[in-house]
Amino acid sequence: MELDSTAQDMLKELGNIGTGNAITALSAMLGKEIVMECPQVRVVGFNEVPDTLGGMEAIRVGVLVQTGGDIRGIFMFLISESFTQVMLEHLLGFPVASGVNDELASSAIAEVGNIMCCSYINALSSLLGFKVEVSVPEVSRDMVGSLLSVPIIYFADHSDNLLLIEDRYFIDDQSIVSHVLFLPNLESLKRIFNAVGEPYGR
Repeated sequence: MELDSTAQDMLKELGNIGTGNAITALSAMLGKEIVMECPQVRVVGFNEVPDTLGGMEAIRVGVLVQTGGDIRGIFMFLISESFTQVMLEHLLGFPVASGVNDELASSAIAEVGNIMCCSYINALSSLLGFKVEVSVPEVSRDMVGSLLSVPIIYFADHSDNLLLIEDRYFIDDQSIVSHVLFLPNLESLKRIFNAVGEPYGR
């Protein structure tokens, strides 16, 4: 999909505002200063996503929330296992070897993922004046191919495009990369682009 400068600027603004809010909230949760780079924001097809995430067999921890109201779709926050462990140690104050299989750890990850996704949802709502409802977050640890199968199945008949936001930041000199995927249904995708004067499908 070709986007004009207005649509591209809106998506970049969404990424910048959402990432800024998310990192501020994450820094407060972890009690650590986080240095953020400029996020990379793109509209891509499903077939482009696995390589960006390290391949179909790469293990990632994912937090998924569904949205309703003016924008219906799925947001997914994806992080590596190493970042998950670092984050959990800061949040809980002790190592959690079992990762997302531990109820306390899973709850902590869900809270972080919910904050990250809602930061972008709130930015979207603020920029375009939409009212968006958010579901309870779901946490899973699996290969990228399996994690992506959920949104693919859920919206297979609506659209094969999604918004991919790649965030890079530093915690205690450790370089961290996380991704947020936003997959709206077709009607919501049209509504978003119409709101910025960009007809869908150009």
